[in-house]
Amino acid sequence: MKLKTLSIAMMSLAATGVVVADEIGTMQENENNWVSAAGNYNNQRYSKLAQINKDNVADLKMAWTFSTGVLRGHEGNSLVIDGTMYVHTAFPNIVFALDLNNDGAIKWKYEPKQNYDETVPVMCCDTVNRGLAYGDGKIFLNQADTTLVAIDMNTGEKVWSHKRDDAKRGATSTAAAHVFKDKVLVGISGGEFGVRGYIKAYDLAGAEKWIVYSTGPDAEMGFDPKKTMSMLKPVGKDSSLKSWKGDQWKIGGGTTWGWYSYDPDLNMFYYGNGNPSTWNPVQRPGDNKWSMSLFGRDLDTGMAKWVYQMTPFDEWDYDGINEVPLADQKINGKMRKTLVHFDRNGFGYTMDRVSGELLVAEKFDPAVNWSNGVSLKTGLHDRVAKYSTARNGADVNTTGICPAALGSKDQQPAAYSPRTGLFYVPTNHVCMDYEPFEVEYTSGQPYVGATLNMFPAPGGTHLGNFIAWDARVGKIVWSNPERFSAWGGA
Repeated sequence: MKLKTLSIAMMSLAATGVVVADEIGTMQENENNWVSAAGNYNNQRYSKLAQINKDNVADLKMAWTFSTGVLRGHEGNSLVIDGTMYVHTAFPNIVFALDLNNDGAIKWKYEPKQNYDETVPVMCCDTVNRGLAYGDGKIFLNQADTTLVAIDMNTGEKVWSHKRDDAKRGATSTAAAHVFKDKVLVGISGGEFGVRGYIKAYDLAGAEKWIVYSTGPDAEMGFDPKKTMSMLKPVGKDSSLKSWKGDQWKIGGGTTWGWYSYDPDLNMFYYGNGNPSTWNPVQRPGDNKWSMSLFGRDLDTGMAKWVYQMTPFDEWDYDGINEVPLADQKINGKMRKTLVHFDRNGFGYTMDRVSGELLVAEKFDPAVNWSNGVSLKTGLHDRVAKYSTARNGADVNTTGICPAALGSKDQQPAAYSPRTGLFYVPTNHVCMDYEPFEVEYTSGQPYVGATLNMFPAPGGTHLGNFIAWDARVGKIVWSNPERFSAWGGA
Protein backbone atom coordinates (compact mmCIF):
# COMPACT_ATOMS: atom_id res chain seq x y z
CA MET A 1 0.00 0.00 0.00
CA LYS A 2 2.81 2.41 0.86
CA LEU A 3 4.57 1.51 -2.39
CA LYS A 4 1.41 2.26 -4.40
CA THR A 5 1.01 5.61 -2.64
CA LEU A 6 4.64 6.47 -3.38
CA SER A 7 4.18 5.55 -7.04
CA ILE A 8 1.14 7.79 -7.37
CA ALA A 9 3.00 10.67 -5.72
CA MET A 10 5.96 10.25 -8.06
CA MET A 11 3.65 10.16 -11.08
CA SER A 12 2.09 13.43 -9.91
CA LEU A 13 5.49 15.05 -9.55
CA ALA A 14 6.58 13.81 -12.97
CA ALA A 15 3.49 15.30 -14.53
CA THR A 16 4.05 18.74 -13.03
CA GLY A 17 6.44 19.86 -15.75
CA VAL A 18 4.10 18.62 -18.46
CA VAL A 19 1.18 20.54 -16.94
CA VAL A 20 3.26 23.74 -16.79
CA ALA A 21 4.50 23.26 -20.34
CA ASP A 22 0.94 22.75 -21.59
CA GLU A 23 -0.21 25.80 -19.65
CA ILE A 24 2.39 28.10 -21.18
CA GLY A 25 1.94 26.59 -24.64
CA THR A 26 -1.83 27.11 -24.47
CA MET A 27 -1.42 30.66 -23.21
CA GLN A 28 0.97 31.45 -26.07
CA GLU A 29 -1.68 30.39 -28.59
CA ASN A 30 -3.99 33.13 -27.29
CA GLU A 31 -2.97 36.18 -29.34
CA ASN A 32 -4.27 38.49 -26.61
CA ASN A 33 -1.47 37.24 -24.34
CA TRP A 34 2.24 38.04 -24.47
CA VAL A 35 3.55 35.40 -22.10
CA SER A 36 7.33 35.74 -22.40
CA ALA A 37 9.95 38.33 -23.25
CA ALA A 38 9.65 37.57 -26.98
CA GLY A 39 6.02 36.46 -26.96
CA ASN A 40 6.62 32.73 -27.20
CA TYR A 41 9.24 29.99 -27.07
CA ASN A 42 10.49 30.51 -30.63
CA ASN A 43 11.47 34.15 -30.11
CA GLN A 44 9.81 35.30 -33.34
CA ARG A 45 8.17 38.39 -31.80
CA TYR A 46 5.24 37.95 -34.18
CA SER A 47 1.55 38.59 -33.56
CA LYS A 48 -1.43 37.54 -35.68
CA LEU A 49 -3.54 40.38 -34.31
CA ALA A 50 -4.80 42.43 -37.26
CA GLN A 51 -6.97 45.20 -35.80
CA ILE A 52 -4.10 47.68 -36.16
CA ASN A 53 -2.74 47.68 -39.72
CA LYS A 54 -0.89 49.89 -42.21
CA ASP A 55 -4.12 51.63 -43.18
CA ASN A 56 -5.12 52.82 -39.70
CA VAL A 57 -1.89 52.97 -37.72
CA ALA A 58 -1.60 56.71 -38.37
CA ASP A 59 -4.92 57.22 -36.59
CA LEU A 60 -3.77 55.80 -33.26
CA LYS A 61 -4.27 58.14 -30.31
CA MET A 62 -3.13 57.99 -26.71
CA ALA A 63 -5.59 56.14 -24.47
CA TRP A 64 -3.66 56.38 -21.19
CA THR A 65 -0.09 56.67 -19.95
CA PHE A 66 1.83 55.23 -17.03
CA SER A 67 5.10 56.42 -15.53
CA THR A 68 7.25 53.88 -13.71
CA GLY A 69 9.07 56.63 -11.81
CA VAL A 70 12.43 55.22 -12.92
CA LEU A 71 14.45 57.46 -15.23
CA ARG A 72 17.09 55.10 -16.66
CA GLY A 73 16.84 52.96 -19.78
CA HIS A 74 13.86 50.61 -20.08
CA GLU A 75 14.50 47.53 -22.25
CA GLY A 76 12.45 44.42 -22.88
CA ASN A 77 8.75 43.82 -23.37
CA SER A 78 6.08 43.87 -20.72
CA LEU A 79 4.06 40.68 -20.25
CA VAL A 80 0.32 40.61 -20.94
CA ILE A 81 -1.66 37.76 -19.37
CA ASP A 82 -5.45 37.63 -19.27
CA GLY A 83 -5.96 41.38 -19.22
CA THR A 84 -3.12 42.25 -16.85
CA MET A 85 0.09 43.89 -18.00
CA TYR A 86 3.25 43.19 -15.98
CA VAL A 87 5.72 46.05 -16.32
CA HIS A 88 9.35 46.05 -15.16
CA THR A 89 11.87 48.85 -14.72
CA ALA A 90 15.58 49.46 -14.73
CA PHE A 91 17.28 49.42 -11.32
CA PRO A 92 15.79 49.11 -8.71
CA ASN A 93 13.75 46.62 -10.81
CA ILE A 94 10.25 47.53 -9.71
CA VAL A 95 7.44 45.34 -11.07
CA PHE A 96 3.90 46.65 -11.59
CA ALA A 97 0.72 44.75 -12.43
CA LEU A 98 -1.60 47.01 -14.43
CA ASP A 99 -5.29 46.37 -15.16
CA LEU A 100 -5.78 46.80 -18.91
CA ASN A 101 -9.54 46.76 -18.44
CA ASN A 102 -9.34 49.77 -16.14
CA ASP A 103 -7.09 52.27 -17.95
CA GLY A 104 -3.92 50.74 -16.54
CA ALA A 105 -4.83 51.03 -12.87
CA ILE A 106 -2.17 49.55 -10.59
CA LYS A 107 -3.23 46.17 -9.17
CA TRP A 108 -0.02 45.68 -7.23
CA LYS A 109 3.58 46.84 -7.03
CA TYR A 110 6.68 44.84 -6.07
CA GLU A 111 9.84 46.78 -5.19
CA PRO A 112 12.89 44.72 -4.24
CA LYS A 113 15.54 45.88 -1.80
CA GLN A 114 18.99 45.94 -3.41
CA ASN A 115 22.31 47.50 -2.44
CA TYR A 116 22.73 50.45 -4.82
CA ASP A 117 26.35 51.16 -3.88
CA GLU A 118 27.43 47.58 -4.55
CA THR A 119 25.38 46.90 -7.67
CA VAL A 120 24.93 49.97 -9.86
CA PRO A 121 28.64 50.97 -10.15
CA VAL A 122 29.47 47.59 -11.74
CA MET A 123 26.53 47.43 -14.16
CA CYS A 124 27.30 47.65 -17.87
CA CYS A 125 26.04 49.47 -19.79
CA ASP A 126 23.23 51.39 -18.09
CA THR A 127 21.10 49.82 -15.34
CA VAL A 128 18.55 48.10 -17.57
CA ASN A 129 16.50 44.96 -17.03
CA ARG A 130 15.38 43.10 -20.15
CA GLY A 131 12.13 41.59 -19.00
CA LEU A 132 10.04 39.24 -16.92
CA ALA A 133 8.99 35.62 -17.27
CA TYR A 134 5.83 33.71 -16.37
CA GLY A 135 5.23 30.17 -15.17
CA ASP A 136 3.00 28.27 -12.74
CA GLY A 137 1.11 31.34 -11.54
CA LYS A 138 4.31 33.26 -10.85
CA ILE A 139 6.09 36.24 -12.39
CA PHE A 140 9.87 35.78 -12.39
CA LEU A 141 12.15 38.78 -11.91
CA ASN A 142 15.89 38.52 -12.49
CA GLN A 143 17.19 41.34 -10.28
CA ALA A 144 20.31 43.40 -10.97
CA ASP A 145 22.03 41.95 -7.89
CA THR A 146 21.60 38.40 -9.33
CA THR A 147 18.62 37.51 -7.16
CA LEU A 148 15.94 35.49 -8.94
CA VAL A 149 12.51 36.24 -7.44
CA ALA A 150 9.23 34.40 -7.95
CA ILE A 151 6.24 36.72 -7.41
CA ASP A 152 2.62 35.62 -7.06
CA MET A 153 0.99 36.96 -10.24
CA ASN A 154 -2.28 37.80 -8.46
CA THR A 155 -1.09 39.36 -5.22
CA GLY A 156 2.44 40.64 -5.91
CA GLU A 157 3.77 38.76 -2.87
CA LYS A 158 7.20 37.14 -3.03
CA VAL A 159 6.92 33.34 -3.19
CA TRP A 160 10.63 32.52 -3.15
CA SER A 161 13.99 34.03 -4.07
CA HIS A 162 17.56 32.89 -4.61
CA LYS A 163 20.73 34.99 -4.90
CA ARG A 164 23.33 33.26 -7.04
CA ASP A 165 26.30 35.64 -7.34
CA ASP A 166 28.04 38.69 -5.90
CA ALA A 167 28.20 42.23 -7.32
CA LYS A 168 31.40 42.77 -5.33
CA ARG A 169 33.20 40.76 -8.02
CA GLY A 170 31.40 42.55 -10.87
CA ALA A 171 28.61 40.02 -11.41
CA THR A 172 25.19 41.50 -12.15
CA SER A 173 22.03 40.58 -14.06
CA THR A 174 20.43 42.55 -16.89
CA ALA A 175 18.71 39.74 -18.82
CA ALA A 176 15.20 38.40 -18.48
CA ALA A 177 14.65 35.07 -16.81
CA HIS A 178 13.23 32.44 -19.19
CA VAL A 179 10.69 29.75 -18.31
CA PHE A 180 10.82 26.68 -20.54
CA LYS A 181 8.71 23.65 -19.58
CA ASP A 182 9.49 23.08 -15.88
CA LYS A 183 12.71 25.12 -15.71
CA VAL A 184 13.58 28.74 -15.03
CA LEU A 185 16.83 29.76 -16.75
CA VAL A 186 18.95 32.75 -15.78
CA GLY A 187 22.27 34.01 -17.09
CA ILE A 188 24.85 36.48 -15.84
CA SER A 189 26.35 39.84 -16.84
CA GLY A 190 29.78 41.26 -16.06
CA GLY A 191 32.13 40.37 -18.92
CA GLU A 192 33.68 43.83 -18.62
CA PHE A 193 34.71 42.81 -15.09
CA GLY A 194 36.16 39.42 -16.00
CA VAL A 195 33.07 37.46 -14.93
CA ARG A 196 32.96 33.94 -16.36
CA GLY A 197 29.66 33.37 -18.14
CA TYR A 198 27.14 30.71 -17.12
CA ILE A 199 23.49 29.70 -17.19
CA LYS A 200 21.77 28.32 -14.10
CA ALA A 201 18.51 26.36 -14.09
CA TYR A 202 15.94 26.18 -11.28
CA ASP A 203 12.70 24.29 -11.05
CA LEU A 204 9.54 26.32 -10.55
CA ALA A 205 9.71 25.80 -6.78
CA GLY A 206 13.17 27.38 -6.60
CA ALA A 207 15.43 24.32 -6.36
CA GLU A 208 18.69 24.52 -8.31
CA LYS A 209 18.87 21.87 -11.06
CA TRP A 210 22.11 22.51 -12.97
CA ILE A 211 24.68 25.13 -13.97
CA VAL A 212 26.78 25.25 -17.16
CA TYR A 213 29.65 27.62 -17.95
CA SER A 214 30.88 29.24 -21.17
CA THR A 215 34.55 28.42 -20.63
CA GLY A 216 36.67 25.91 -18.74
CA PRO A 217 36.70 22.15 -18.16
CA ASP A 218 34.28 19.99 -20.17
CA ALA A 219 32.27 18.88 -17.13
CA GLU A 220 31.69 22.46 -15.98
CA MET A 221 30.57 23.51 -19.47
CA GLY A 222 28.21 20.57 -19.91
CA PHE A 223 30.30 19.22 -22.80
CA ASP A 224 30.72 15.61 -23.83
CA PRO A 225 33.96 15.55 -25.87
CA LYS A 226 32.61 12.76 -28.08
CA LYS A 227 28.97 13.84 -28.41
CA THR A 228 29.00 17.65 -28.28
CA MET A 229 29.40 18.74 -31.89
CA SER A 230 30.86 21.80 -33.60
CA MET A 231 30.61 22.08 -37.37
CA LEU A 232 29.24 18.49 -37.31
CA LYS A 233 32.39 17.15 -35.61
CA PRO A 234 33.00 16.23 -31.95
CA VAL A 235 34.61 19.09 -30.04
CA GLY A 236 37.14 16.75 -28.45
CA LYS A 237 38.61 16.79 -24.97
CA ASP A 238 39.40 20.11 -23.26
CA SER A 239 38.29 22.16 -26.27
CA SER A 240 38.02 25.31 -24.18
CA LEU A 241 41.08 24.85 -21.97
CA LYS A 242 43.34 24.35 -25.00
CA SER A 243 42.22 27.67 -26.50
CA TRP A 244 43.28 29.89 -23.58
CA LYS A 245 46.64 30.89 -22.18
CA GLY A 246 46.99 29.38 -18.72
CA ASP A 247 44.04 30.05 -16.41
CA GLN A 248 42.67 33.04 -18.32
CA TRP A 249 39.45 31.10 -18.95
CA LYS A 250 38.58 31.69 -15.29
CA ILE A 251 38.14 35.41 -16.03
CA GLY A 252 37.25 34.81 -19.66
CA GLY A 253 33.82 36.42 -20.01
CA GLY A 254 31.36 34.80 -22.41
CA THR A 255 28.49 36.16 -20.32
CA THR A 256 24.87 35.26 -21.04
CA TRP A 257 22.67 38.35 -20.96
CA GLY A 258 20.60 37.91 -24.12
CA TRP A 259 17.27 36.30 -24.99
CA TYR A 260 16.99 32.51 -25.22
CA SER A 261 14.75 30.28 -27.38
CA TYR A 262 13.25 26.83 -26.83
CA ASP A 263 12.03 24.02 -29.09
CA PRO A 264 9.66 21.80 -27.05
CA ASP A 265 9.70 19.06 -29.70
CA LEU A 266 13.47 18.70 -29.39
CA ASN A 267 13.56 19.75 -25.71
CA MET A 268 16.49 22.00 -26.61
CA PHE A 269 17.15 25.62 -25.75
CA TYR A 270 19.37 28.03 -27.64
CA TYR A 271 21.35 31.17 -26.89
CA GLY A 272 24.47 33.14 -27.73
CA ASN A 273 27.09 34.41 -25.31
CA GLY A 274 29.34 37.43 -25.06
CA ASN A 275 32.86 38.65 -25.64
CA PRO A 276 35.98 37.25 -24.00
CA SER A 277 37.62 39.37 -21.32
CA THR A 278 39.64 41.64 -21.70
CA TRP A 279 38.90 43.76 -24.79
CA ASN A 280 42.66 43.79 -25.40
CA PRO A 281 43.23 40.67 -27.55
CA VAL A 282 47.01 40.85 -27.19
CA GLN A 283 46.66 39.71 -23.58
CA ARG A 284 44.58 36.58 -24.35
CA PRO A 285 46.00 34.69 -27.36
CA GLY A 286 43.99 31.76 -28.72
CA ASP A 287 40.44 31.20 -29.92
CA ASN A 288 39.06 31.85 -26.40
CA LYS A 289 36.47 29.07 -26.63
CA TRP A 290 33.61 29.06 -26.07
CA SER A 291 33.01 32.79 -25.87
CA MET A 292 31.23 34.47 -28.82
CA SER A 293 29.34 31.24 -29.48
CA LEU A 294 25.88 29.86 -30.21
CA PHE A 295 24.76 26.86 -28.15
CA GLY A 296 22.07 24.21 -28.49
CA ARG A 297 21.53 22.45 -25.14
CA ASP A 298 19.26 19.83 -23.62
CA LEU A 299 16.83 21.52 -21.25
CA ASP A 300 16.67 18.72 -18.68
CA THR A 301 20.42 18.34 -18.20
CA GLY A 302 22.02 21.48 -19.62
CA MET A 303 24.33 19.31 -21.75
CA ALA A 304 25.46 20.89 -25.02
CA LYS A 305 24.32 19.06 -28.15
CA TRP A 306 26.23 21.46 -30.36
CA VAL A 307 28.18 24.73 -30.28
CA TYR A 308 29.43 27.14 -32.94
CA GLN A 309 31.91 29.95 -32.35
CA MET A 310 31.06 32.95 -34.53
CA THR A 311 34.09 35.13 -33.80
CA PRO A 312 37.05 33.11 -32.52
CA PHE A 313 39.65 35.30 -30.80
CA ASP A 314 37.40 38.35 -30.78
CA GLU A 315 39.38 41.55 -31.33
CA TRP A 316 36.53 44.10 -31.44
CA ASP A 317 34.02 43.39 -28.60
CA TYR A 318 31.50 41.74 -30.94
CA ASP A 319 29.32 40.16 -28.24
CA GLY A 320 27.35 37.18 -29.55
CA ILE A 321 24.37 37.53 -27.18
CA ASN A 322 21.72 38.62 -29.68
CA GLU A 323 18.46 36.67 -29.81
CA VAL A 324 18.09 33.41 -31.75
CA PRO A 325 14.60 33.16 -33.31
CA LEU A 326 13.53 29.71 -34.48
CA ALA A 327 11.76 29.04 -37.78
CA ASP A 328 11.17 26.09 -40.09
CA GLN A 329 12.42 27.07 -43.55
CA LYS A 330 13.10 25.45 -46.91
CA ILE A 331 16.78 25.76 -47.76
CA ASN A 332 18.21 24.30 -50.97
CA GLY A 333 14.93 22.48 -51.53
CA LYS A 334 14.87 20.82 -48.10
CA MET A 335 12.77 21.78 -45.05
CA ARG A 336 14.98 22.55 -42.10
CA LYS A 337 14.38 23.33 -38.45
CA THR A 338 16.48 26.47 -38.34
CA LEU A 339 17.87 28.98 -35.91
CA VAL A 340 18.68 32.49 -37.16
CA HIS A 341 21.05 34.94 -35.50
CA PHE A 342 22.09 38.47 -36.43
CA ASP A 343 25.43 38.97 -34.77
CA ARG A 344 27.24 42.09 -33.71
CA ASN A 345 30.01 41.08 -36.11
CA GLY A 346 27.72 41.99 -39.03
CA PHE A 347 26.88 38.48 -40.24
CA GLY A 348 23.47 36.85 -40.34
CA TYR A 349 23.69 33.13 -39.53
CA THR A 350 21.19 30.42 -40.40
CA MET A 351 21.82 27.09 -38.69
CA ASP A 352 20.14 23.72 -38.43
CA ARG A 353 18.99 23.81 -34.82
CA VAL A 354 18.93 20.01 -34.55
CA SER A 355 22.53 19.36 -35.61
CA GLY A 356 24.22 22.76 -35.45
CA GLU A 357 25.07 22.64 -39.15
CA LEU A 358 25.96 26.06 -40.56
CA LEU A 359 23.69 26.71 -43.56
CA VAL A 360 24.06 30.42 -44.32
CA ALA A 361 26.46 33.15 -43.15
CA GLU A 362 26.29 36.49 -44.96
CA LYS A 363 26.78 40.19 -44.20
CA PHE A 364 23.56 42.04 -43.35
CA ASP A 365 25.19 45.49 -43.46
CA PRO A 366 27.25 46.29 -46.58
CA ALA A 367 29.63 48.42 -44.49
CA VAL A 368 31.15 45.36 -42.75
CA ASN A 369 34.86 45.27 -43.63
CA TRP A 370 36.77 43.30 -40.97
CA SER A 371 35.90 40.01 -42.71
CA ASN A 372 35.51 39.11 -46.38
CA GLY A 373 33.17 36.25 -45.56
CA VAL A 374 32.61 32.95 -43.74
CA SER A 375 33.48 29.49 -45.03
CA LEU A 376 30.48 27.16 -44.70
CA LYS A 377 32.95 24.26 -44.59
CA THR A 378 35.08 25.46 -41.67
CA GLY A 379 32.84 28.14 -40.15
CA LEU A 380 35.82 30.51 -40.05
CA HIS A 381 36.11 34.09 -41.26
CA ASP A 382 38.42 35.36 -43.99
CA ARG A 383 39.77 38.19 -41.86
CA VAL A 384 41.16 41.43 -43.27
CA ALA A 385 44.60 41.90 -41.70
CA LYS A 386 44.60 45.71 -41.62
CA TYR A 387 41.65 45.70 -39.20
CA SER A 388 43.23 43.23 -36.76
CA THR A 389 43.74 45.01 -33.45
CA ALA A 390 45.86 42.10 -32.21
CA ARG A 391 48.16 42.16 -35.25
CA ASN A 392 48.56 45.92 -35.02
CA GLY A 393 49.27 45.58 -31.31
CA ALA A 394 48.55 47.29 -28.02
CA ASP A 395 48.71 51.10 -27.88
CA VAL A 396 48.13 51.27 -31.65
CA ASN A 397 44.94 52.89 -32.93
CA THR A 398 43.39 50.69 -35.63
CA THR A 399 41.11 52.94 -37.68
CA GLY A 400 38.01 52.51 -39.83
CA ILE A 401 36.79 49.16 -38.49
CA CYS A 402 33.22 48.31 -39.51
CA PRO A 403 31.08 47.60 -37.60
CA ALA A 404 31.80 49.38 -34.33
CA ALA A 405 31.77 47.52 -31.02
CA LEU A 406 28.02 48.08 -30.68
CA GLY A 407 27.77 45.88 -33.76
CA SER A 408 25.81 45.93 -36.99
CA LYS A 409 23.08 44.86 -34.61
CA ASP A 410 23.11 44.82 -30.83
CA GLN A 411 20.54 43.52 -28.36
CA GLN A 412 17.64 45.37 -30.01
CA PRO A 413 15.67 42.30 -31.19
CA ALA A 414 14.62 41.30 -34.69
CA ALA A 415 11.25 39.78 -35.61
CA TYR A 416 10.16 37.03 -38.02
CA SER A 417 6.94 36.84 -40.01
CA PRO A 418 5.75 33.32 -40.88
CA ARG A 419 3.46 35.02 -43.41
CA THR A 420 6.27 36.56 -45.50
CA GLY A 421 9.08 34.23 -44.49
CA LEU A 422 11.29 37.26 -43.81
CA PHE A 423 13.13 38.62 -40.78
CA TYR A 424 12.78 42.29 -39.88
CA VAL A 425 15.98 43.62 -38.39
CA PRO A 426 16.85 46.95 -36.73
CA THR A 427 20.51 47.61 -37.43
CA ASN A 428 23.40 49.96 -36.71
CA HIS A 429 25.45 51.53 -39.51
CA VAL A 430 28.44 52.61 -37.46
CA CYS A 431 32.22 52.12 -37.62
CA MET A 432 35.04 52.74 -35.14
CA ASP A 433 38.67 53.30 -34.30
CA TYR A 434 39.94 50.85 -31.67
CA GLU A 435 43.06 51.09 -29.51
CA PRO A 436 43.77 48.25 -27.05
CA PHE A 437 45.97 48.74 -24.02
CA GLU A 438 47.28 46.49 -21.25
CA VAL A 439 45.04 46.09 -18.23
CA GLU A 440 45.49 44.13 -15.00
CA TYR A 441 42.68 42.01 -13.58
CA THR A 442 41.40 42.96 -10.12
CA SER A 443 38.19 41.36 -8.90
CA GLY A 444 35.31 43.83 -8.97
CA GLN A 445 37.17 46.40 -11.08
CA PRO A 446 36.70 47.15 -14.81
CA TYR A 447 38.65 44.75 -17.00
CA VAL A 448 38.26 46.42 -20.39
CA GLY A 449 41.59 47.48 -21.88
CA ALA A 450 40.58 49.47 -24.98
CA THR A 451 39.49 52.94 -26.05
CA LEU A 452 37.02 53.40 -28.91
CA ASN A 453 35.80 56.19 -31.16
CA MET A 454 32.60 55.57 -33.16
CA PHE A 455 31.22 57.37 -36.25
CA PRO A 456 28.84 56.86 -39.21
CA ALA A 457 29.86 54.28 -41.80
CA PRO A 458 31.36 55.66 -45.04
CA GLY A 459 29.05 56.82 -47.79
CA GLY A 460 26.36 58.53 -45.74
CA THR A 461 25.34 60.22 -42.52
CA HIS A 462 22.67 57.78 -41.34
CA LEU A 463 23.53 55.64 -38.32
CA GLY A 464 21.12 52.77 -38.88
CA ASN A 465 18.94 50.78 -41.24
CA PHE A 466 15.74 48.80 -40.86
CA ILE A 467 15.96 45.80 -43.16
CA ALA A 468 13.98 42.81 -44.35
CA TRP A 469 16.23 39.74 -44.54
CA ASP A 470 15.78 36.41 -46.30
CA ALA A 471 17.62 33.98 -44.02
CA ARG A 472 17.19 31.12 -46.50
CA VAL A 473 19.76 32.67 -48.83
CA GLY A 474 21.32 35.45 -46.74
CA LYS A 475 20.10 38.47 -48.70
CA ILE A 476 18.67 41.90 -47.90
CA VAL A 477 15.23 42.13 -49.53
CA TRP A 478 14.77 45.81 -48.74
CA SER A 479 16.43 48.39 -46.51
CA ASN A 480 15.20 51.69 -45.09
CA PRO A 481 17.88 54.08 -43.81
CA GLU A 482 17.41 55.47 -40.31
CA ARG A 483 18.92 58.75 -39.12
CA PHE A 484 19.96 57.14 -35.84
CA SER A 485 20.84 53.58 -34.89
CA ALA A 486 17.65 51.50 -34.94
CA TRP A 487 17.78 50.70 -31.23
CA GLY A 488 14.11 50.06 -30.52
CA GLY A 489 13.68 46.47 -31.64
CA ALA A 490 11.07 45.00 -33.99
